[in-house]
Amino acid sequence: MIIVRAELADLPRLVKFRTDTAAWLQQRGIDQWALPFPSEHMAESIARGEVFLFKETLTSDAAATITLDREADELLWTPEERRDDALYVHKLTVDRAHSGSGLGTRVLDWAGEQAVRQGAKWLRLDAWTTNPRLQAYYLGLGFKHVRTVDDEGAGGSGWVAQRPASSAAPNFVELLGTSSSGDTPESAG
Repeated sequence: MIIVRAELADLPRLVKFRTDTAAWLQQRGIDQWALPFPSEHMAESIARGEVFLFKETLTSDAAATITLDREADELLWTPEERRDDALYVHKLTVDRAHSGSGLGTRVLDWAGEQAVRQGAKWLRLDAWTTNPRLQAYYLGLGFKHVRTVDDEGAGGSGWVAQRPASSAAPNFVELLGTSSSGDTPESAG
C-alpha cells in the first residue's frame, strides 16, 4: 500500500468516501455524516497538504483516506489541551471493499508515526457521539476517551479521545512528494 497526498482532482473521490460511508451507516441506523460536508473545506485541507490517500498502486482507486492537522477544535478541546502539541485525525475513511482488512488500524498507526515525526505528544480524534461501535473501535486501538461534548456546534461529533504519539511500522510506502496521479512535483505542471 502506498500513501500519496490528495490533490484537488481527488475531491470527487473524497466526497464519495463520505457519501458511501454515510449510506452504509444509515442502513445500520447511524446518522453519522448524513449531512453533506462542505467540499470547500476539504479543498482547503487538500491545498494545505493535510489529506492523504492510501492506494494499492499509484493508478488504483483510493482504499482509504485521512486528514491530519494541528487544528484543535475549541469546542472539543480545552485551552490547556490545545496548548499540548498534538496531531488531529479527521475524516478517516476506509472504502467498504477494504473493510475488515485492518487498514484503518494501519492508517492510525501511520498517523501516530507522523505525530512522532512532527514532535507531537498526542494523536487526537473526535468521533460521532451516537456511534458506540466506532468509539469501541478507537478504545480498542489504545485511544482513551477524554470527554463527550454535547453541543450542537460539534455537529454530532463530540466524543473526543487521544493516545500518545507512537512509532509504528505500518509497512506503507510513502510517496508524499508525488501526486495521486503519479506525477512527481518536478514533472507536474
